[in-house]
Amino acid sequence: MVRRVSHKDSSCGVARPLDAIGDWWSLLIVRDAFDGLRRFGEFQKDLGLAKNILAARLRNLVAHGIMDVVPASDGSAYQEYVLTEKGRGLFPLLVALRQWGEDFFFEPGEAHVLLVDRKNGLPVRKLELRAQDGRIVGPQDTVVRQPPNSGA
Repeated sequence: MVRRVSHKDSSCGVARPLDAIGDWWSLLIVRDAFDGLRRFGEFQKDLGLAKNILAARLRNLVAHGIMDVVPASDGSAYQEYVLTEKGRGLFPLLVALRQWGEDFFFEPGEAHVLLVDRKNGLPVRKLELRAQDGRIVGPQDTVVRQPPNSGA
């Protein structure tokens, strides 16, 4: 089996977080947490994931500070998994992934779930990347700047 390479020392803001969320199960667990799931059994039922794999992904999310384990909200002996501030910070990433998926992985008119504003029930606007001056920017408008003394 090929051993995964850690990116924990990378200077790249894309590579480094992949140690925490770099597989699809982890992002789907986070998605489910945003949808209100909290218990191991809820995640397992929704995802259909083997218990050992789910347990490993949850441990990794907790170890990286994306989720916390807390006593059950109903006072039972169970534990629940809740998103931390760091975990809630993944919301724009999931929205961007969802919108990209809607644009490129569904046929025109094909039914799919829709992210809507809870207040008015309307679909959420497309995410836009903006420069400091408010201009909408794309890949052609940006460049990655290496940190000083990075050797690159």
